[in-house]
Amino acid sequence: MGAFVISRRFNDEYKFVFTSRKGKVIFTSLSYELRFECEEDIERFKRTVDLSKFLKFKGSGGKYFFKLMLDGVHFATSRKYTTELLLQKGIKEIVTYASKAEILDFSSNESIFEDEEVSVEEEVED
Repeated sequence: MGAFVISRRFNDEYKFVFTSRKGKVIFTSLSYELRFECEEDIERFKRTVDLSKFLKFKGSGGKYFFKLMLDGVHFATSRKYTTELLLQKGIKEIVTYASKAEILDFSSNESIFEDEEVSVEEEVED
């Protein structure tokens, strides 16, 4: 099952990505000024994923991507895919798993994984 991951951009605005079951980013949202706006849009998308439209494009470099439209408004943009088949698999992953995906919030500046200090003596003993 995929996941929605909330994080911060360098300009301190919020964004979220939808990742596949294997952890690859499928699409990235637009920017949000407030974190709760991200959460609200994720929940709205999860409820209405079946009403989404996927506009497919082929870039000048030959790679494929899509723009995700929700209620006629640009909602997110996919990563670049090397083939149209991979693009279609990305869309299928969204349609299949987005409504059940969990939300992970990595937007705080706090360290999620604390660094544990280990002395040299302890390392030698192990």
